[in-house]
Amino acid sequence: MTHDTTRREFIKKTAQLLGMPAIIPASALGRDGHVAPSNRIQIGMIGIGPRGREVLAPFLKQPDVQLITVCDVQKSNRWTAKMMVDRAYKNQDCQTTGEMLEVIGRDDIDATIIATGDRWHAVASILAAKAGKDVYSEKPCAITISECRELDEAVRLYGRVFQAGTQRRNVPNFRQAVELARSGRLGRIHTVHASIYHLEEIHEWLPAEEEPAIEEVDWDRWLGPVPWRPYNQAYVRGQWRGHRDFDSGARLLDWGAHTVDLCQWALGLDGTTPVEFTPDGPTIHARYANDVKLVMRPGGPKGNGDWLDLGTCPIRFEGENGWVEAGDFGKIAAEPTSLLEGFAIESVPGTDPTAHVRDFLDCIKSRNAPASNSAVMRSSHVACHAAAIASIVGRKVTFDPVSESFANDDEANRLCSRARRAPWHA
Repeated sequence: MTHDTTRREFIKKTAQLLGMPAIIPASALGRDGHVAPSNRIQIGMIGIGPRGREVLAPFLKQPDVQLITVCDVQKSNRWTAKMMVDRAYKNQDCQTTGEMLEVIGRDDIDATIIATGDRWHAVASILAAKAGKDVYSEKPCAITISECRELDEAVRLYGRVFQAGTQRRNVPNFRQAVELARSGRLGRIHTVHASIYHLEEIHEWLPAEEEPAIEEVDWDRWLGPVPWRPYNQAYVRGQWRGHRDFDSGARLLDWGAHTVDLCQWALGLDGTTPVEFTPDGPTIHARYANDVKLVMRPGGPKGNGDWLDLGTCPIRFEGENGWVEAGDFGKIAAEPTSLLEGFAIESVPGTDPTAHVRDFLDCIKSRNAPASNSAVMRSSHVACHAAAIASIVGRKVTFDPVSESFANDDEANRLCSRARRAPWHA
């Protein structure tokens, strides 16, 4: 008797005992392109607002994934997400909760997706890793340099698979631009350019409003590890960016988490950072220990400055023999154009996370490190945070990539960490 036959007989007998029909759907047996439930990766999602639902969508399309619960401190988000999941699976099985620890503590969950606001990313990811869960985290994965270090160390300590939501490492045209840079065709690379959305954006705190009932919005849990602030509905509706306690304190990471990451990859410098950062208006000039220059400057979908019209999040690598540039329209450009000979450019939008999600899921099974693992995240995020701190203090700073601190600069070093509100110390 085969294993499948034994399984069918067991399900049939169980169905008879429960008074259920004995017709077994193909999905339960892993047939007709379906993956049997016993072979699916069971996922719980934490943070399911508008951006969270964007992150969730490609996971729901994967046949070997079962999203079993969604968690959010806002009741409306929970139910919107549940309807989304139930519609995808054509059932009513998705569970909801407002308690993150309930999701993390479940034995039947293999992995978590963290798509809360920035302030929660590192703490939630660390708690999930401690609980034995693999983690996919929206970026920025940590809002300080010290959080980057703490998150990476937790992932390593607990042996978890971690993927940062910097999906452009798995998008063809960006990968091909990096491949070109690393192939030697450009000659010695002397400058890399990373587009950034913009630098610091600090808003005034909004006036206090009456808190809603906790079952509608758990304001204390929404705040989590950041200092207490009076409730205002605009925050929970998405207008929290630019308020220093709620985000990284630097809008640089909105795009820089992607583009600086790609620059470091192209240079073969994952695991380190520049050693100098010099602010110059909306631009930050940085230098690596090998004297390669990193320029972080504003970019846009229709070109900005001398960016080409290749889409958002453009990057450029310049060498002795020419340059290559790529952006979110799925295209790649080079000068001279002969540099692209032999490259079959596959056009996939840079915001399409499908391959990135697949990389994470495959690594859960193989236990290999994904493209945007915690070590990669750490160095590229730390580089962005150091650049942002240079902008905040308004002067050139010297940085040590090993100690992840600024040389003889107490003011800058104070910005490397933040106190967390009890009890959220991860």
